[in-house]
Amino acid sequence: MSAPRLNRRLVLEEAQRVADGSGGFALNWVALGVLWALVRPGSGRERAGEFVTLSSVGYRITVRAAPENAPSRPKPDQRFREGGRVFRITAVTECDARGHYLTCFAQEEVLS
Repeated sequence: MSAPRLNRRLVLEEAQRVADGSGGFALNWVALGVLWALVRPGSGRERAGEFVTLSSVGYRITVRAAPENAPSRPKPDQRFREGGRVFRITAVTECDARGHYLTCFAQEEVLS
């Protein structure tokens, strides 16, 4: 496998719970660091909602690997941010046999 061209600057973020003062909590997204990545769209899909058609596209995001439990190693329930775009990470696996790169499976979220 040749080295992927990591040409996109993504910010890795993790959600932290913050008390809302009413007995509940809110999620506050905290930046963990910057990773360079190769972002490739997957196949799209479409499903019927109650009043609209919902469509989504999965992404495969390749980043340089980091040791297990390192804060720079992406994991599910974290997200990548690129400007106004947000990619929610759903799964992470090694991309190559030597473990030099990781593939993060993600869904783009539309913020309102």
